[in-house]
Amino acid sequence: MSNLIYATVTASVSELKKNPMGTVSAGEGQTVAILNRNAPAFYCVPAGAYEALIDRLEDMELNAIADARAGEPVVKVALDEL
Repeated sequence: MSNLIYATVTASVSELKKNPMGTVSAGEGQTVAILNRNAPAFYCVPAGAYEALIDRLEDMELNAIADARAGEPVVKVALDEL
């Protein structure tokens, strides 16, 4: 069975156990796919890449909310009324 691997760098679980930080560093800031018996078991995602991913997901959620509200009527409110 073939698997898609969403990383350019891969390492085995054994390599990760021997040198965790070296394995993550091998990705040079990118995600590292950890393989178990030549199938992806999980991904090591550096903090910066994870934070960027979360920011992008939040932006997508906010865009979906804005798109859903696009057809609603506009209600004008004065600051004094708040």
